[in-house]
Amino acid sequence: MVDLRSQYEKIGAEIDNAIKSVILSSAFIKGPDVKLFEEELREYMGVKHVVSCANGTDALHLAMMVLGLKPGDEVITTNFTFISTVEVVALSGLKVVIVDPEPGSFNISVEAVRKAITPRTKAIVPVHLFGQCADMESLMKLAKKFNLFIIEDAAQATGTDYLFKNGTTKKAGTIGHIGTTSFFPSKNLGCYGDGGALYTNDDTFAKKLRSIASHGMKVRYHYDDIGVNSRLDTIQAAILRVKLRHLLKFNDARKAVADLYDEAFAGCNLITVPERVSYSSHIFHQYTIKVKNGKRDELKKFLESKKIPSMVYYPGPIHMQVAYGYLGYKENDFPVTTALCKEVLSLPMHPEMEQEQLDYIILNVLEFFDK
Repeated sequence: MVDLRSQYEKIGAEIDNAIKSVILSSAFIKGPDVKLFEEELREYMGVKHVVSCANGTDALHLAMMVLGLKPGDEVITTNFTFISTVEVVALSGLKVVIVDPEPGSFNISVEAVRKAITPRTKAIVPVHLFGQCADMESLMKLAKKFNLFIIEDAAQATGTDYLFKNGTTKKAGTIGHIGTTSFFPSKNLGCYGDGGALYTNDDTFAKKLRSIASHGMKVRYHYDDIGVNSRLDTIQAAILRVKLRHLLKFNDARKAVADLYDEAFAGCNLITVPERVSYSSHIFHQYTIKVKNGKRDELKKFLESKKIPSMVYYPGPIHMQVAYGYLGYKENDFPVTTALCKEVLSLPMHPEMEQEQLDYIILNVLEFFDK
């Protein structure tokens, strides 16, 4: 699904020098590369503040902590996402409210959000799934109307551009009150371990986020907030500085692969290729098709027999997970999510894909449907 070894072989000398520099400095915690990476990422994202942290889940949790939400406050998010988006809401003592996504884009449905808002709703967490933005302009209008916070989960969309109706653009994660991201190795901008960051244009939020992420300290050994220990280590920051310089090239390569997939599958009526919405670019963290007529699992097994990896993101709706049974949802409450969980299949997608590999994958996918 991802070929990090081939990527390393292309930029290995830069990576090795970056790691060696940190080792020679022995500044493993909060070394200079952490601040430099935050500054470089801030410039790339076009946002006022970048606060690094230990991982993407921590980023979401820190965002919840800084907004001053109270136990029982409701937070609306999508049913079709990785569990951390929902997990941090529950861990914060807040009420999880999940809604269906759009069947085409896989991103949270604005209309479903609108219907779920109550007097206790305090925040919305859209997830920019698979590398394409949710409809942020519409969501921000809802947030303004009902005085809600928006936390963007942009872990799969580093580098995606959102296009507003007035022609301006912003990067995914920089539109809401706080944006979060992950630098998990398989992400478009990934390190060689765990890492995460938050984005905000709000000075007060940024100051408090830095404090909470560092045990609640603004000044050493003086604690103004109840905090946690969540930091990006210096070696990972140094690696990310290198990879950030290549991100545009990497994302362009992903788009080229997606274009070839789209063209190849256009004539197959049992495959629905990823929808590309008008208001967002798509950087294809995953290339996710929908397989009709209940053939998804058969296709996956067939590809396995040909030594072609594929993945189901996500095989089970959140509302049917044992840990979230307490929410009281019924099996048929989310028809879109339930259908997607039975249809979606992600094919190999990474910047290092060679034409021979692509041809082999495409040939076998089409062969399956021609049987």
